[in-house]
Amino acid sequence: MKVLCVAEKPSLAKSISRILSNGSTRARPTRNKYIQNYDFSCMSNDNRTVQVTMTSVLGHLMAYDFPPEYQNWLQVSPLTLFDAPTEKHVIRGIEAIRDNIAKEARNAEQIMIWTDCDREGENIGSEIVAVCRGANSRIKVSRAKFSAIISQQIRHAWQSPVDLDYRQANAVDARAELDLRIGAAFSRFQTLSLQNLFSELRNKVISYGSCQFPTLGFVVDQYLKVQSFVTEIFWKIYVALERDGSMVEFHWMRNHLFDRLACVIIYEKCLENPTATVVEVKSKEVKKWKPYPLTTVELQKTGSRYLHISSDRLMHVAEQLYIKGFISYPRTETDQFDKQFDFRSLIEIQTQDSRWGNFATRLLAGEFRTPRNGSHNDQAHPPIHPTLYASDLTGDELKVYEFVVRRFLACCSDHAVGHETIIEIKLWEEKFTAKGLVILARNYLDIYPYDRWGESTLPNFQKGETFIPTTCEMREGRTSPPEYLTEADLISIMDQNGIGTDATIHVHIAKIIEREYARKDNRNGKTYILPSNLGVALVEGYDTIGFDKSLSKPFLRREMESNLKMVCDGQQQKENVIRDSLAMYKDMYIKTSENVQKLIQVSINFEYNM
Repeated sequence: MKVLCVAEKPSLAKSISRILSNGSTRARPTRNKYIQNYDFSCMSNDNRTVQVTMTSVLGHLMAYDFPPEYQNWLQVSPLTLFDAPTEKHVIRGIEAIRDNIAKEARNAEQIMIWTDCDREGENIGSEIVAVCRGANSRIKVSRAKFSAIISQQIRHAWQSPVDLDYRQANAVDARAELDLRIGAAFSRFQTLSLQNLFSELRNKVISYGSCQFPTLGFVVDQYLKVQSFVTEIFWKIYVALERDGSMVEFHWMRNHLFDRLACVIIYEKCLENPTATVVEVKSKEVKKWKPYPLTTVELQKTGSRYLHISSDRLMHVAEQLYIKGFISYPRTETDQFDKQFDFRSLIEIQTQDSRWGNFATRLLAGEFRTPRNGSHNDQAHPPIHPTLYASDLTGDELKVYEFVVRRFLACCSDHAVGHETIIEIKLWEEKFTAKGLVILARNYLDIYPYDRWGESTLPNFQKGETFIPTTCEMREGRTSPPEYLTEADLISIMDQNGIGTDATIHVHIAKIIEREYARKDNRNGKTYILPSNLGVALVEGYDTIGFDKSLSKPFLRREMESNLKMVCDGQQQKENVIRDSLAMYKDMYIKTSENVQKLIQVSINFEYNM
């Protein structure tokens, strides 16, 4: 019996074949220089020795496109693209990969799909099956389910195959067709309407994407908030007491007032009645909660904020660590570990490290605590965690691996514990408070430097005691504008609004920068994402048209993503989602074309710095 195994990437095919063959494979070249076929024998789950050929693709084999007669931008109205026929064909340039799979399938009785275990992986698997069945209609299909490129998981996947999930594959097909039609129609419309107005745009495609534009919309909205912000003067009362060699600052419970006269009156009353009374002394144990298990979105947010690596680069590095077997699959929505998860063996392999080995040893010696359970479980992959010990990583790979390890060990530790004291005083009729914190047990903070919990000790105060403050002043301040969006901020907003998936958020951010709709800007030690003039003009132009659901806002795409999730769950049919989503966007296109002069006028009002 011959089994054909197909992985999503050449590196995965090589790693998986080494594990299943115990390092004994024979490699054969193919017509594609990146791909080899690996032949070996292996014991099947019914204790038979079978002949295996492991090969791979380079991601998707196929793509949707319009027939040639719809390719001419000047001869075909963009409106027709909402209803034009589409065809799914093998991507140009990778015919040799298709031919290799078809050739191997002709002599195989079974094909096992080893693509990544997510929506895209299911869809790529369905494309591989289509090619194989075109060459051998009787071939049996199975799917390997795994989350890490380690011996235990790969051998279990080989012995316990599952079925390919065609509902997830259909959801990806639906999204691909929708993105093609919507993106092509609006990209052609934008380009043809605006390109000739400005010399800087004459050689540019002004592309539209139903995820890109809401992403850009978030950036523009925050930018305009900052630009339109008008600072206001406020006044507050500052009270401080020097005691036991330290200065205790008390914060006014009103915070501040925008009415200067009102603040003056209160301040004068405080001066007339200068004795403060301690009305409350509260002491309690407090905890700083350890982090939840690591998801893809959290990896991107925390990584971009603390590791100073872009989300796009970070995901590429995480993918490489996964392929090398050092971390689990880096695309997951799950923030809870299974009850049977083997924490001990994964902690034990980290005891050899000079940076966190002692902490891992402490966990094994009795300090281990079960990780917290978040509220998300995609039923596909566990949270991101280290799977092997890595001692020779450098650069960004080292940074990302170290973060994954520290996050995992922190999850397995206990919450930090502190003692908080709150002092409340009364000066005249006004109340002020001071807070102090003493950390009693750092616990997870010892391994997780990305969280901070600062101590601030207070001298002793007794309820009912009185004192005259060392300082009592009325001070002037000004409101500060909001900050521009950092990449971590943008990822959070996209996730909250359902724009993109955990696996594609970083792609959409990279795309608006690549299209020169936005740029990264370093200010005051932070990296912000700011829109270009063109980005602002496009968003403002669409908003000026007055849609019920603007093309630069998340509502349409969020609804589409919700419907695609229902396709995955078997609650919606692919064809219905495509039909309903296209109807919504087609209506928006018609309204946009009827108001194109508004879009043009807003764009003219901006000077382009391309």
